[in-house]
Amino acid sequence: MILVPVKDTTTAKQRLAGLLDQPARTGLARTMLRDVLEPLSEYGSSEVALVTRDSFAIELAHNYGFEVIRDEANSSETDAIAMASEACLSRGVEDILVIPGDIPLIELDDVHSIYQSAPARGCVLVPSRDQRGTNAALRRPVTLFGLRFGNDSFVPHLAAATNAGASCIVLSLPRIALDIDTPEDLKQLANTPGEKLSQRLARSLVQPEPSAAERA
Repeated sequence: MILVPVKDTTTAKQRLAGLLDQPARTGLARTMLRDVLEPLSEYGSSEVALVTRDSFAIELAHNYGFEVIRDEANSSETDAIAMASEACLSRGVEDILVIPGDIPLIELDDVHSIYQSAPARGCVLVPSRDQRGTNAALRRPVTLFGLRFGNDSFVPHLAAATNAGASCIVLSLPRIALDIDTPEDLKQLANTPGEKLSQRLARSLVQPEPSAAERA
């Protein structure tokens, strides 16, 4: 099962407040979520659930045929995934892949790479580009260890896997590694080649750097 936690998009991306007003941040969060869910829909709608209470995310999930696990508390990504993991465990789900809603460059090939790399018992961790955060995490079984998300989650997740005596695969996937939290991240999204919806939006919000040909 793939879980995508989504907090309220109406108050999303506060770390971009110095650059964008709230309507722009909300628009960006919703556009990125679309870009994340599109390749997941190709993987299989019955294998994906959004963990959220956000009305926009719920409508989008229904459009794709995804399950919704309601997160009425909306307190943190960590609490949301713990709650949803328990719900999945109660139905006999053996492994869970957590994908955040702000890694818009993700493609179906990335999802396949994670599952193909997964050990029979263990986990796959995909770090953020600064090697501090965890931008995708697969646990097999679900009970292997708890996830604790945040700016410095990667090393604790690696330690938790080691303490559980489990095989842990650290996978470098550049498209997943780019999560959008800061103005620098947004500029990186704008400057990365591609025409995803969020990339087009990013280019309208920040001035992309000129290409080598344009500088010549």
